[in-house]
Amino acid sequence: MEKWTREQWKQALKELPEAVYYLYTPMCGTCAVASKMLDVIAAMKPDLHMGKADLNYVQEVAVEYEIESVPCLLIQKEGEIQHKIYAFHSVPYLLEKLS
Repeated sequence: MEKWTREQWKQALKELPEAVYYLYTPMCGTCAVASKMLDVIAAMKPDLHMGKADLNYVQEVAVEYEIESVPCLLIQKEGEIQHKIYAFHSVPYLLEKLS
């Protein structure tokens, strides 16, 4: 999963039919587990556009989307946020949300 800036996320909202933006902080243990789950999903769905960002460096995104905690997964379809996920229960759960 590549690192995205706020501008790259905005571009994905405009240009891609579906995209996922993963927000984390480096000292968060739960974020480390969520990152591994998303690595599995990225391997299973190579055509899915996924980006990630350290929330410390994209604070405008936190304000704009009212991010309450990390990890946070923003799932957009056709330019609209469909899901804002904080609890990454399991890989099958995330796959269900992405379909």
